[in-house]
Amino acid sequence: MAVGVPESEVFAAADTVLARGERPTVERVRLELGRGSPARVGSLLDQWWDRLAQRLRSETRLPSLPSEVSQAFITIWQQAVRLAEDVAEQSLDDQRQVLVEERAKMLAIEDAARQEAAQYRQQAATAIAQQQLAERRLADLERLLEQGLRQIEDLTQQRDGLKDDRDAGRERIQSLERQLLSDRYDADQARKAQETYVRDVEARAHREVDRAREESKATGVQLKESAKQLVQLQKRLETTLQALDLLKSEQGAQKALSTQSARQLVEWEAKFAENCILLESAQHAATAQQARAETLEQMITHLRSQAQPTRRKRVTKPAAPEDT
Repeated sequence: MAVGVPESEVFAAADTVLARGERPTVERVRLELGRGSPARVGSLLDQWWDRLAQRLRSETRLPSLPSEVSQAFITIWQQAVRLAEDVAEQSLDDQRQVLVEERAKMLAIEDAARQEAAQYRQQAATAIAQQQLAERRLADLERLLEQGLRQIEDLTQQRDGLKDDRDAGRERIQSLERQLLSDRYDADQARKAQETYVRDVEARAHREVDRAREESKATGVQLKESAKQLVQLQKRLETTLQALDLLKSEQGAQKALSTQSARQLVEWEAKFAENCILLESAQHAATAQQARAETLEQMITHLRSQAQPTRRKRVTKPAAPEDT
């Protein structure tokens, strides 16, 4: 509110209002001034009323008039003064009431302002406490954020390391797959070569067995024939020996026949020895052929036993790793 309105301006404004025939009040004087607070204007207006009474008393001196007229004029003037004082007093009472009401309003406003200020201070303290709590929470969140960022950085490094390990593992798996395919191809080629070799060996062994069997059969036939011839030779030798014994008993006439029979006996003995040698050779050959046939059969069995696992063996391809 405005403070320090000059006293002279308030008095002049009150005189102006009174000159218009209106009763000077706080509102009329403020309206005339265009400024000033009600308390300031009211206190100065009280002083103006007091001075007005003094001014009016000082104006009781009248020019020389007849005593009756002067007395009557003085009486009227005194009545007017008393009336003016009563009006002024009534105005002062009204002004005092206005001032009391204004003061009560100001006290209420001040009380409300104090309450609002206390409320604002409480709100400010609460806001400061909330701000401090929010700052602490913000600091905690910042620390958590920093920890989270460090964890994210660590996890990122671990992820990159795992990616490198995964890539290296993939390359190793691909290399192993290529090596596996190469080994499988080599194994297939070796299996095919082994199968071809086994087939060739089996065929050759079968041919050898068949030939050995044929030779064994032929040797058996020869043995049978040699045995028959040997039996025949033995029989003829016995017959010759018997004839020789008979011839020896006849020393004279039959000497030439004995000599011929002796040569024939020697020839038969030579043939017999030769047949024995042939028989023994044939027996050895038959035994050798039989042993060779058995050896070939054992080789065929061994090759078949080695070839069967190679045919049944299957190499499974490892599953490709899933992408993460």
